[in-house]
Amino acid sequence: MATEELIAVFIDYENLAIGVRDQSNVGDEVDIGLVMNRLLEKGRIVYKRAYCDWSNYRKATRALHKNGVVMVDIPQTGMSGKNSADIHMVVDAMDLCFSKEHIGTFALLSGDSDFSPLVHKLKECDKQVIGCGVKASTSNLLVKSCDAFIYYDDLAKRAAAKVPKQRKSPDTNPEDRQMEGIEQVMEVIRSLAQDYENVWSSMVKQTLMRVNPGFNHEYHGYRSWNGMLKDLETRGMLELSHDRQRGNIMVHLKD
Repeated sequence: MATEELIAVFIDYENLAIGVRDQSNVGDEVDIGLVMNRLLEKGRIVYKRAYCDWSNYRKATRALHKNGVVMVDIPQTGMSGKNSADIHMVVDAMDLCFSKEHIGTFALLSGDSDFSPLVHKLKECDKQVIGCGVKASTSNLLVKSCDAFIYYDDLAKRAAAKVPKQRKSPDTNPEDRQMEGIEQVMEVIRSLAQDYENVWSSMVKQTLMRVNPGFNHEYHGYRSWNGMLKDLETRGMLELSHDRQRGNIMVHLKD
C-alpha cells in the first residue's frame, strides 16, 4: 500500500463564512464536509482546527463537531478580534510544523492574503501547502503562493449538480446497492484524475477508504475489488492496464 500523505487543516472560519455568505451561488452556509472530503482524496487528515469567535457562528459548530474539527474560540475584543484569530492560527501552524515533522501537507482554509507569509514559511520548511477559499473573496497573492488551491465554489457547484439520493433502507435491492457502489468509486477516480497523471487501483481503494471508511465491495455485489474494476471496464466507464513490474493496475477514465 502506498504511503499516505498526512494533512493538517487550519480553518479561518469567519473569512470562509463571509465569502460564502457574499457569494449567492454557493449556498448560505459553509459545508465544511465538502472541503474535508476533497482533502481526504489527497491524503489522511490527522489534525483539524478552526478559529473564530463562535458566539457569532453557533449554528456552524454542530457540523464542525461532526467532522472532528477542534474549535478554538477567539472572543472579539474591540477591533482586534479577527487579527487575534489570525495570529493564533499562524502560531499553531508554525508550532505544528516544527513539532510534527511527519506531517507533510498543511491545508489553509482562508482567502486572506495575510496568510501568504505563513505559506512561504511553511514551504521553506519543506511542507506542501493547499489553500481553499471562495473565488470572489480570495486574494490572488494567496492563490499563487500555495502549491495547490481548491475553490469552495467548485465543490459546492459539483455537490449541487448531483441528483439527490433517496435514503436507502436495509433491504435495498442488489441493483441499487451495486449502482451506489459504482457511483462512489467513480467519484473518487474522477477526483484523483484531477490530481495525478497516473491513477492506480491501490490508490483508488486507499482513497475510497479514507473518504468512506465503511465501503465494502461485497456489500455492493462484488466478490473482489479487482472484479469491481473489471465490471466498470466492461460497462465502458474505465480502461484498465496491468503494470506487471509494479504489480498494480492503472486506471484510465473513458473519454
